Amino acid sequence: MNKWIKFGLVIVPMMMIAACGTTATKKQAGAGAPVQGSEQPAGGATTTPVAPGGNADATALPGAAASGTGGSNAETDLLSKKVVYFDFDSSTVHDSDRAIIEAHANYLAQHSAVKVTLEGHTDERGTREYNIGLGERRANAVKQLMLLSGVSPAQISTVSYGEERPAVLGHDESAWSKNRRVEIVYGGS
Repeated sequence: MNKWIKFGLVIVPMMMIAACGTTATKKQAGAGAPVQGSEQPAGGATTTPVAPGGNADATALPGAAASGTGGSNAETDLLSKKVVYFDFDSSTVHDSDRAIIEAHANYLAQHSAVKVTLEGHTDERGTREYNIGLGERRANAVKQLMLLSGVSPAQISTVSYGEERPAVLGHDESAWSKNRRVEIVYGGS
């Protein structure tokens, strides 16, 4: 496939997502979806999650309206997803996960002070050295898509943990499929 077709496959969906974005109203400005691993306070109150060591204006995490910007519910749903999964022995991003990456890339492009670390992981099969390399290729595949979406290289760092940090313990496909992943971690170095 030539490079222009590949470029079009990345850019056209990004443009469609960007065209669907909305501006926040005063009522929406304080609303935000819970960040993965967090809970909504009782009574429907919302909080704006903040990257470690940061402040709400400069480093608010996706899923919460920050600095007067907001987004659609679909965008918020995508931003709440911070894991991209891969097939066995592959670093190819699934078409179904591209929207997640593009939503995070759009957020990062609009918030230049925010940084992420892309953590590449593998299942337990293969040598330690091979899995470190595969985790790195996976993290770099996500990074490349973010860079094509206008994110500054200074905002993204990558690390590969290979098989060292499994999300699920087990020695079968149901565990392995959850371990073949890249995690998008905000507040990275």
